[in-house]
Amino acid sequence: MSSSLNRRQFLSAATCTAAAAIAGGGLGSGVAQAAPSRYTPDWNSVDQHPPAPEWFKDAKFGIYFHWGVFSVPAYGNEWYPRTMYRAGDSVNQHHIATYGRPSAWPYHNFINGARDLTGDFVKFAPKLKSAGGKFDPDEWAQLFVDAGARFAGPVAEHHDGFSMWDSQVNEWNSVSKGPGLDLLGIFSTAIRAKGLKLLVAMHHAYNFTGFYEFAPTQTDTGLKKLYGQLAPAAENQLWFDKLKEVIDRARPDILWQDFNLDAVDEQQRLDFLAYYYNQAGVWGREVVATYKDGMHGKGEVFDYERGGPADLTTPYWLTDDSISSSSWCYTRGIGYYTVQQMLHSFIDRVSKNGNMLLNIAPMADGTIPQAQKDILLGIGDHLRRFGESVYSTRAWTAYGEGPTAMGGGSFTTPHAGTPQDIRFTRDKAGTVLYATVLGWPGSSLTIKTLSSDRINLSTLSSVKLLGTTAGTYIDLPTPTQNSSGLTVTLPSPAPYGAGAYVLKLTFSGAIPGLRPLTGAVAFTDIDYTGKAGVFTVGDHTAADLAGAGLGAGTLSSLRMAPGYQVVGYSGDDFTGTSWTFTAENPDLRVSGNNDRITSLRVRFNPATYFRITNATNGLALDSGGDVASGSNLKQWTWDGSSNLQWQAEAVAGGYYRLVNRTNGMVADGWGATTDGSPARQAPWNGGTNQQWKITHRGGDRYTIANRTTGLVLDGGGDVDSGSVTKQWTYGSSSNLLWTFTAQ
Repeated sequence: MSSSLNRRQFLSAATCTAAAAIAGGGLGSGVAQAAPSRYTPDWNSVDQHPPAPEWFKDAKFGIYFHWGVFSVPAYGNEWYPRTMYRAGDSVNQHHIATYGRPSAWPYHNFINGARDLTGDFVKFAPKLKSAGGKFDPDEWAQLFVDAGARFAGPVAEHHDGFSMWDSQVNEWNSVSKGPGLDLLGIFSTAIRAKGLKLLVAMHHAYNFTGFYEFAPTQTDTGLKKLYGQLAPAAENQLWFDKLKEVIDRARPDILWQDFNLDAVDEQQRLDFLAYYYNQAGVWGREVVATYKDGMHGKGEVFDYERGGPADLTTPYWLTDDSISSSSWCYTRGIGYYTVQQMLHSFIDRVSKNGNMLLNIAPMADGTIPQAQKDILLGIGDHLRRFGESVYSTRAWTAYGEGPTAMGGGSFTTPHAGTPQDIRFTRDKAGTVLYATVLGWPGSSLTIKTLSSDRINLSTLSSVKLLGTTAGTYIDLPTPTQNSSGLTVTLPSPAPYGAGAYVLKLTFSGAIPGLRPLTGAVAFTDIDYTGKAGVFTVGDHTAADLAGAGLGAGTLSSLRMAPGYQVVGYSGDDFTGTSWTFTAENPDLRVSGNNDRITSLRVRFNPATYFRITNATNGLALDSGGDVASGSNLKQWTWDGSSNLQWQAEAVAGGYYRLVNRTNGMVADGWGATTDGSPARQAPWNGGTNQQWKITHRGGDRYTIANRTTGLVLDGGGDVDSGSVTKQWTYGSSSNLLWTFTAQ
């Protein structure tokens, strides 16, 4: 983030991890190797760093801001320093018309100060309110508190190479030039004075790895440093030296970094991690380092830019998003998302085991526009009233339900939900379940996830609606449960207005185990109790079990969705004695493997026939019956016919073959190379064109990608029964998503 929409050229969408943690005693609390007393700059050492401390998981919400030299032109976006040099770009044309040709009026004029073509003097020189200006860091920090943030901080250096502190290694800094202020120091003091954790964001990896590719070659050594044109060894050393200064001066609780770390020398990355973690030990603090690339991801927290996973995901993660749909920094005419979009996407991210870091875009003079304040205060209003359902909570077995799909990778638009959308969290003790409804549902609400065929609610002791004031509750009548869900009677009309409403379900003991819609849930205690982890289709090593909060050798009971199979192994990496489960097992001691499973595989049961249904049109994948080899696959309204039933049989490499019940032929990609090509069927020949990667995409939905073509099965939208099933490049459309229902 931290970057503009142009980042799509440089960063591909992130994929979700396979396992998601849930219930019991806190995510990520499984068996893990003890952190060393002192870290050395190698992966074996730094990978042992605990990535997400308890305070970070409790905090949920943070704020930072893209504000700097690039805010002065207030045009395009924060990549102005790059695009002003790109001939023909609209920013380049604007720069020529406003300031002159970049060769004569370079970017560093915004730092040193110069006159534009109308004679106005322009310079990044915010003045403190105490000195007669408009910049008040204490007011900023108070706004962050009022917004409900628990951590906050500045972009201390963006891609442009301008350091917002009194740097001794970079003369292009905010004390020596520009405003003459140690902005990092000022923000550190103001933010910590309000009791918030300090985040410092650094984007400088891209400064010398591509950001200024259109800028002219500099001859002055100082300008080479600003424009990322030093020799590679010097640039890599400067990257580390800047981080070291930030660590020593600000002692950040979170050190956030933008993309392109994988272009930095590996040893410099390791030196940074070891130094930061060792300094944190001296300070007596638990710290967080984030990454988008370039790290092993074991000791650090992964950050999704403008997005998040489609489902529960471990290990604990972060997203950075912006309140603006058009830019990360202030620009004239900047567009904004709505309060509902930001609030509901935030609630969704928390339900999926993540935190949100939200960007604002102050004006160059230090003014925060009222429209941005309103969005922050709208989020703060929800957190002030209903914060118990957010702060210090953990993800549950299921993240939620409803028609609005959110997340699915990086660069996904935040969405406002509907009164049919529900997101779950739980308290850390695992005895209270919160159901946040993204709109007022009316006089009653049926929570489908809590149906009688998925969960036993005999220990449910009360259901209350959180009141409009924190710590107050509205008692509700005893709800009713059946195979359709748990139906709760609500006041009519709504007792107050809110951006979302929260039900508090309190149990006399632990929240009962939930039968999954897909994959399997493993528990540390018998009868589906204790700590638990959700495991989707795929292979899960001992490290994956630990990441899901369980740890190897702790499984005592197991539930799986209908039609799934779990193979447990006594050794890591699917070695040793194995046990195969095709039905839920409340007590693994009976089969002699209690506390012995170290790794496991979740598969579709090869003996089960499935109805494979398109998420958009509701039609089932159809062979057409006893047809000739090479016939197109179609879609048909479900009628129970064997033409519409398929086995998913695992083959090597984590792929499946899809076998039709009527004709015994398998789905075949047929070497398609273009979007819209039909999927076909043929007798099994073992070719990769007949092998499919089935990937969980959240809820009960999957994509089905051909091993040869790389394309996924496509329903084609709201089409008629009998329409051809096609193949398409994977994207965000629900046309590409399918459900598997055991028959």
